[in-house]
Amino acid sequence: MAAFDAHSLPAHIEGRIYRRPTQAVILAGGRGTRMRPITDDRPKPMVPILGRPFLEYQIEQLRDQGFERVLILLGYLPDVVQNHFGDGRDWGVHIAYSVTDPDQLTSSRVATARHMIDPCFLLLYCDNYWPMQMSRLWARFRQAGKPALITVYSNSDRYSRGSALLDRDGHVRVFDRSRTTPGLQQVEISYAILTDLALALLPEQDTLLEEAIYTPLAQQGRLTAYCSDHRYYSVGSLNRLPATEAFMRREPTVILDRDGVLNRKPPTAQYVRNWDEWAWCPGALEALRLLHDRGYRTILASNQPGIGRGVMTAAGLEAVHDRMKREVAQAGGRIDAIYYCPHDWDDGCDCRKPKPGLLYQAQRDFHLDLTRTLFVGDDERDAAAAAAAGCAFRRVTDSCSLLDLTRQLLGTRAYA
Repeated sequence: MAAFDAHSLPAHIEGRIYRRPTQAVILAGGRGTRMRPITDDRPKPMVPILGRPFLEYQIEQLRDQGFERVLILLGYLPDVVQNHFGDGRDWGVHIAYSVTDPDQLTSSRVATARHMIDPCFLLLYCDNYWPMQMSRLWARFRQAGKPALITVYSNSDRYSRGSALLDRDGHVRVFDRSRTTPGLQQVEISYAILTDLALALLPEQDTLLEEAIYTPLAQQGRLTAYCSDHRYYSVGSLNRLPATEAFMRREPTVILDRDGVLNRKPPTAQYVRNWDEWAWCPGALEALRLLHDRGYRTILASNQPGIGRGVMTAAGLEAVHDRMKREVAQAGGRIDAIYYCPHDWDDGCDCRKPKPGLLYQAQRDFHLDLTRTLFVGDDERDAAAAAAAGCAFRRVTDSCSLLDLTRQLLGTRAYA
């Protein structure tokens, strides 16, 4: 009997049945004026990031997420894209094109190519990259039962200007591309699952796709969202390029819990308050040395509720960490950053594991792709935080130490 695969289940939307899409449509026709002078001789999707066109990263992502066909909607300097990608065989997908006037707006580009578009498809813009996990988007789309889903960045760090408001169930209450509605919070980041029901709203006049479809769907209660705390990266403006390049370098990184992974875990409700109470786990220093020797960044993410409970002080914790880092350095390793939650068990913060807040703090500071980052912990809270953030997770046990896991990792580089 074949294994059950929930990710392949169809979605039932307003009396219609839709299968998980295998076609992606990329809007890539604009002039990219904010990227001049780079876009004087190439369209925006061909802006180089670490020597490769940005669009290559998107197409490789689509391929790796199970998409078989890509339709690129071009306008400005279309030959540059077509000559580079051809029919897509070198990237393991089939690529088709629709070319319209460079000054045509996005709703008209989609309307022109509508006969080439599947009843259910993934839409994205050519200038944003977010580490999509399509299985999660599809699960949300199926659960919501709406004819369209947009992906939004939670924007708790005010990274950009909000364009959407969600209700308590995660559906889009307001979508305002002009950003004039008071209180807008979330940022639409262009990864959307759309159906022919949504495209039925396309107008005859030339306008922006978001205003033509997302705004009325939100007003009708027919637009849902997948909300992510993982920052997105862009070639939409020149000032975003350094962060995008840092993200695309994909520097190998591991995130570690502390107690039970590096040092022997104190009993429940007890804490390492000073260095005299610290005891290294066997092999931990050697593991840190091996990671450093192989070019891995090592980041700690640890719950330290003893501070919130008044059992220890932040200064005492910093002193422990200073000594810890010195001994790591003496052993040939390196700790690149330490993130900890100081709150009590019941404070309701966003950083205490099993919530993933500490992992997202590290993501933003180091421009990590958490879907390519391994988190090593020792209990269920660590596993839950990793799952929420999309990280791979490995668990330290009595029979499998950090050193054992490190040797496995460096032998396969499966999570690099």
